[in-house]
Amino acid sequence: MESFFQRHAYLLEHTDLSMTRPLMNDIDWKYRLIGIKGPRGVGKTTFLLQYAKKNYSYSVGRCLYVNMNSFYFRGRGLVDFAQEFVRRGGRVLIVDQLFKQSGWRDELCECYHNLPLLQIIFATTTVEDPGTENDELSRLARFYVLHGFSFREYINMQAGFDIPRVSLEDILDNTEDVQKSILMKVRPWIFLQSYLHHGYYPFYIEKRNFTENLLKSINAMIEVDVLFTKQIDVKYVSRLKKLLYLLVLNGSESPNVSNLAKEINTSRATVMNYINNLEEARLIHQIYKQHSVGPKKPARVLTHNTNLLYAILSGAPSDQEIMETFFTNSIWRHHKVETTRKSNVYLIDGEKQICVCDKTTKKRLKDAGTYFARYNTEVAHDGDIPLWLFGFLY
Repeated sequence: MESFFQRHAYLLEHTDLSMTRPLMNDIDWKYRLIGIKGPRGVGKTTFLLQYAKKNYSYSVGRCLYVNMNSFYFRGRGLVDFAQEFVRRGGRVLIVDQLFKQSGWRDELCECYHNLPLLQIIFATTTVEDPGTENDELSRLARFYVLHGFSFREYINMQAGFDIPRVSLEDILDNTEDVQKSILMKVRPWIFLQSYLHHGYYPFYIEKRNFTENLLKSINAMIEVDVLFTKQIDVKYVSRLKKLLYLLVLNGSESPNVSNLAKEINTSRATVMNYINNLEEARLIHQIYKQHSVGPKKPARVLTHNTNLLYAILSGAPSDQEIMETFFTNSIWRHHKVETTRKSNVYLIDGEKQICVCDKTTKKRLKDAGTYFARYNTEVAHDGDIPLWLFGFLY
C-alpha cells in the first residue's frame, strides 16, 4: 500500500492544474460511484489526477489514485485493496484502466454495498460491455463522458484565454454578437489548421511525433478496447482495421455494406456490428437519414474527428470532408445530427438545416431557411456563419 501512496504523491507533484476541463465543473461529485468514460488519448488520467490534486492534495492518506495496469492487481482484487484502504482511513479511491480487470463491474458494486464510507471514481472506455446496459452498476453509478479538446479549448490552451462556451441558438440567431465577443480576444482562424491536424487529443502537448502517437492509440482502441471488451477473437483484428480504413477512405459516400463484407471476408451482419463497435470507440460517427436509426445502414459514416482523418489517410483529405468532419464532431454531443437529401446539408434537432460549404458556394431560392456554415472565411457576411464558430459549442 505504501508504494501506491508514494506513486500517488509523485504523480500529483507532476500534474499541472493550469487548465482543467469543463467537465470538472459539470460533475456532481457527491455520488459514491462516478465513472469517467472516454476514448484513448482524450486525457482521462490527467483529468483524474487533476481532481485529486485540486481537492485532496494536502489530505494525506484520504485520497489515492491507482492504475489497474499494475501487476499487483493480477494477484489481488479491487475489493480487498479497497477494504485495506478504508481501514487505513482512505475515503476516495480513484481507479484508472479498471475495465481491463475481469469482473470489474461486480467488484465495484460489492465495494459500494460493503464500504459505505468509500467513494470510487473510475475511468473506463466508451466501448460498452455486451449486455450491461441495465445492469446493477449502471443503476448505482453516475457516468460522465470526457471528450477530446474542442476548438475553443484548444485556443484557450494555446493562447491562455478563458473564452466561454456558446449555445447553438446564439450561433445561429446572434451570429455577429457572438462572433464579436470572440474576435475581441483572438483571431480563431490562426489556430484552425493546427487544431484540425493535431488539436483534438491533449497529447499533442508532448514533445513526441503526434501522428505516430495517434496511430498507436488507434491500434490500441481496436486491439484492446474493442476486441477485449466485445470479446472478439484477436484473429479478426485485421478485419476491423481494414474496415476502418475503407470507411475513412470512402469519405462522403454512403457505405456499401455488401461490398465491405466482401472486402474483409465476413457477413453483412458482422460488418454492421463492427461499424457499431468502431463508433463506440469514437473512431467513426454514423449519421442517419431523418426518422431513421440503427440497426439500419447509416446514410453517412464520417471519421470521428479530423485528427483521425489526417492520421489514417496517407494522402491529404479534401477540404469539404475535413470541414464536415469538424462540424459534426463539434455539434453531435448535445444535438441530433441527420442527413438531408441535399449533399453537405445537415438537419439539426429535426428542424434546422445547416449547409457546410466553401465561401464561394452560392445560395439559391430553394435554400430559404437554410443556414450556411462557411469555411475559408474569417467572419460572417450576409447572414452566413463562419464554420470555426461551431467549435465554441463545448
